[in-house]
Amino acid sequence: MSGEILQGLLTLLSVKHLFFLLLGTLLGLVVGILPGLGGIAGLSLLLPFVYGGDPTLVLPMMIGLLAVTNTSDTFPAVLLGIPGTSSAQATIQDGFPLAQRGEAARALGAAFSASLLGGLFGALLLTLAIQFARPLILSVGFGEQLMLVMLALTMVGMLTGVSALKGLIMCGVGLLLGSIGAAPATAEYRLTFGTNYLSDGIPLVIVGLAMFAVPEMVEILRRRTTISSIPELGSGTLQGFRETLRHKWLVVRCSALGVLVGALPGLGGSVTNWVAYGHAVQTAKDRSLFGKGDIRGVIGPESANNADNGGALMPTLMFGIPGSGSMAVFLGGLILIGVEPGIGMMERHLDLTFIIVWSLALANVIGTGICLFLARPIARLTLVPFNMLAPFMIVIIYFAAFQATRAWEDLITLFVLGVVAMYMKRFGWSRPALLIGFVLSMRLDASVYQSIQVYGLSFLERGGVQIMLVLIAISIFFAARMKPHREPLTAEGPHAPVNKKPQAIFLSLLVACCLFVIYDAWHLAFLGKVFPVSVALITLALLGAAIVQLGRNQPNYVFFDSEREWGIDDRPAHSDLHFQGWILALLATIAVLGFILGIFVYVTTFLRVKAGSRWQWAIIGALGAVALLSLIGYFLVLDYPKGLLQSGFELPWPLD
Repeated sequence: MSGEILQGLLTLLSVKHLFFLLLGTLLGLVVGILPGLGGIAGLSLLLPFVYGGDPTLVLPMMIGLLAVTNTSDTFPAVLLGIPGTSSAQATIQDGFPLAQRGEAARALGAAFSASLLGGLFGALLLTLAIQFARPLILSVGFGEQLMLVMLALTMVGMLTGVSALKGLIMCGVGLLLGSIGAAPATAEYRLTFGTNYLSDGIPLVIVGLAMFAVPEMVEILRRRTTISSIPELGSGTLQGFRETLRHKWLVVRCSALGVLVGALPGLGGSVTNWVAYGHAVQTAKDRSLFGKGDIRGVIGPESANNADNGGALMPTLMFGIPGSGSMAVFLGGLILIGVEPGIGMMERHLDLTFIIVWSLALANVIGTGICLFLARPIARLTLVPFNMLAPFMIVIIYFAAFQATRAWEDLITLFVLGVVAMYMKRFGWSRPALLIGFVLSMRLDASVYQSIQVYGLSFLERGGVQIMLVLIAISIFFAARMKPHREPLTAEGPHAPVNKKPQAIFLSLLVACCLFVIYDAWHLAFLGKVFPVSVALITLALLGAAIVQLGRNQPNYVFFDSEREWGIDDRPAHSDLHFQGWILALLATIAVLGFILGIFVYVTTFLRVKAGSRWQWAIIGALGAVALLSLIGYFLVLDYPKGLLQSGFELPWPLD
């Protein structure tokens, strides 16, 4: 073995290897910053170039890209409230409020240093796993995976603020939203309305962008201010780094969670992120600042989602079983270069195995160094008036959404769910709880079926299942001990009191949706309908309790005249319908002119009308957006939505 280790070390330190590792790392940083792409899209773009290549040169590119995607996705999550990838969704909860308080540099410093330590922790455990973890991974069956999903669901209560009831309802709604498409057990279609688009379910990137990017963007536009309300960046990245070291045990625990969840096939970074956030909240003595700008809410998820890569590589390299979607693409890349993962790889290509592990660690160091260097200058974006940034952000969000399946339905679904999320934010309904339910829905549905089919009820007798049951009981115990706190009586915020009428309408729509789910699924086979019908009935019972609370005027439902909303300068702010109209206008413009011409017209008009820019500067800004997105589309081979103009005329690139 010493010969393989020496050979791997010499290859790692060669100039060619370091060059291709740096190249892959830079590509991964770009992919992470662009919302909606992520490791799957980035690796998919690399595959055409790796076929038949030298494994010692191709591997560092793929590993470099994989290692840092979950690092650079922190930039849009913290600065703009937009998840760069699905693994950055929980980071928004406290990272974006920190940016709004003028502490963006501090949040980024903490996030990047936590990502570095988490990535190194994952690489270390991967090294140890090559020798010791094989029996442990083989012992994890369907029953243990089912209990892990249940554990994640019990943590939803940690993320719901003052109303656990609202959080549980939204978790149920997320589970129902995730059940759209083919049933795992019977392959029968559920809630598809006869469309091909919904037959595979709603893409995760659409739900993530709708829940977090759209509402936060509209909220800042309504206030007519910058992202940060304080004209400074705080004490900067070094303070964030020091705070990460001060919370070192949180980093260790969340990194361990990241490796554990990453090693279980099918869960992935989005689950890891939320589990780590829930753990950070559970173990904190003072939870009052979570969701408002607690640095621990950044450190925990960021350390976990980078450690996740080390965990996901365990089953991928040892058994040829991809631990996540991006690992499935990585597995395909290994096969293309003639390397077949599995026990045989450990025996015949041990040097490549160590190259992968060490490249993962080194890429984390390089990526973190670059991000820390850029953190403070990029954080200055939060001081720019948001009206100047908004049209570019709207365009980027819809560009990212279209890459999900490259169908027009992606854009329509994003708009509809984005409008729903706006009212969820206004009425104090937990968006993270819905997202967690959505992420875990298919896994929970499949795990119940697999566990019963393989083990019957005897799966409860398995040692791993019983350990997970104990952890679930501990999670529920801590959840029960959490004392709710009252929010200030203001017109805004995650649990703002509202007038009874709009809240009652929203509740009625949720009830109608649950009843429709039962109606739609009732004709299916038992294994196809048992999951959506059961979840719908439980959610209906919880909605009944919410209706009773609304009638009794519980603290969360205090009367407030929400019809009259005020901006920060005491002038009446525009209504939500005004901004929904502006977002819908982008879709209409693209539908007529196509994406490139449409964004030119849209950005120019927005900057002139909403931001008050001069025509020449509005046109220059729009041309910059067109040039950037055209180049991205050309080099990354991406498609853009076409309009009526393209269907009637042959246009040159990039207008085609």
